[in-house]
Amino acid sequence: MSGQDQVLLTSARDATPATADRLPPPDRLPDERRLSSLVASGARVQPQLRAIARRLAVFHEQGETSPEIARAGGLAALRALWLEGLVGVEPFRDLLDGEVVDEIGRLALRYLDGRAALFTERQRAGRIRDGHGDLLADDVFCLDDGLRILDGLEFDRRLRVGDVLGDVAFFAMDLERLGQPGAARYFLDAYREFSGETHPASLEHLYLAYRAFVRAKVAGIRDHQGEPGAADAARELAALALRHLRRGRIRLVLVGGLPGTGKSTLSQGLADGADGWVRIGSDAVRKGLAGLAAEQSAADAFGAGLYGPQPTEATYSELVRRARTALERGESVVLDASWTSGAHRRLAAQLATETDADLVELCCVAPPEVAAARIARRAAVGGDASDATIAVHAAMAARNDPWPTAHEVPTTGPAGDALRAACALVA
Repeated sequence: MSGQDQVLLTSARDATPATADRLPPPDRLPDERRLSSLVASGARVQPQLRAIARRLAVFHEQGETSPEIARAGGLAALRALWLEGLVGVEPFRDLLDGEVVDEIGRLALRYLDGRAALFTERQRAGRIRDGHGDLLADDVFCLDDGLRILDGLEFDRRLRVGDVLGDVAFFAMDLERLGQPGAARYFLDAYREFSGETHPASLEHLYLAYRAFVRAKVAGIRDHQGEPGAADAARELAALALRHLRRGRIRLVLVGGLPGTGKSTLSQGLADGADGWVRIGSDAVRKGLAGLAAEQSAADAFGAGLYGPQPTEATYSELVRRARTALERGESVVLDASWTSGAHRRLAAQLATETDADLVELCCVAPPEVAAARIARRAAVGGDASDATIAVHAAMAARNDPWPTAHEVPTTGPAGDALRAACALVA
C-alpha cells in the first residue's frame, strides 16, 4: 500500500506492538489533521474516504461472527434496539419535538416488522460481525504516512456487534451531519464496491437513521449538562433520522389504466428515477408464464386466449407473489398492469398491509383518440410486450371497475410532466 492508502484500525483486537510504536498516541495527533477538520475546511477528501472504505471492508470481512453474534442482526434484536432508543429519548421529547419522535418510532418499527426476510438473509450471508461500533470523522486522522482510525469500542462488545452496514452508516451519518451528503454517498458507494455488498437502499436509510437517532439522544444528554449548541445538534440529528426513515419507506405502487394511456412509460420512469426500485410488468409476466418471450405476439380478442380469465388470474397472482418477495427484502415495487379489476386491486392492497408497505395507486388517463394513436404507433413499430389493440381498449373501458382510491395522472402532455406528478404522489 502507498502511504495515502494505509489505514490502521487501532483497537484491542487488531493492534500490534509495531503499530503502537510507529504511531503517536491519540492526544498527540494534530487536530488540523482530523478528517472532520479537513471536511470543514473544504479540502478534497475522496482519496481518504476511498481508503477508509477499502480498509473497513477488509476489517469486516476478517471480523468475528458466530450464531450468537448473528442474533444481533435479527428482527427481534433490532426491534429491541429501537424500542430502547425510543425510551431513551423520552427525557428529551420536548427538545426534539414529540411529533418528530413519534414519527421516527412509527416508521422505524413499521420497516422492521415487514422486513423479517431481509434480516434473516443478512444473518445467513454472514453480514453480522464484531465491528468497530463508533466510527466518526472526528476519530480519523489523515497523517503523512496514511490514516489512523481511533475509538473502536473495545470495552463493550454489545455495542460493536451488528450488521456491518451499521458501522458504515455511522460514518456516513457523521459526514452528513457535517454538511457533506455528497461525501457520505461517495463513501457508501466505495464501501459497496470493495465489500461486494448487495443490500437494498432502504437498509442504508434504516441504519443511517438509527445512528443519527442515537446521536440525537447523546446530544440531548449534553444539552441537559449545559453544553452550548447541543440542543440544536440534537434537533438536527433527529431531523436527519426522520429524513432517512421517510426516504427508506417501502412503497407498493400500482400504475394502472387502459391500454395506450402511458402506464409502461410512467412506471419505467418511476423505477429508473428511484433508489433501487423494482418494476414488474404484467405483459412480460403473462407471456413468461406461457413460455413466451415478452416481445412475442399473443394478440387475441379481449377475454380470449392468453387474455382469458384463467391466464389473467394467474398473471395477477404472479405479480403479487414477485412483489411480496421484493417488498420483504426491502425493495419498493412498481407494478405495471391495467388494474381494471377491483378484485385484483384488493389483492395488492392486502399485500401492502401484510408487508407493512405504503400503497400508492396511480391511474394513467388520456383521451381515447390519444390512446388509439399510441396503440397504432406501437403496433407499427413492433417488438413491444403489449398486444392491446384499439378494440381491446374499447372493451376494457366498458368493463372497467371504478377506482376511487387511485390518483389520476394525465399523460397527454410531455412525459416529464406526468412523471413529476407521479413522483410527487409517491414521495
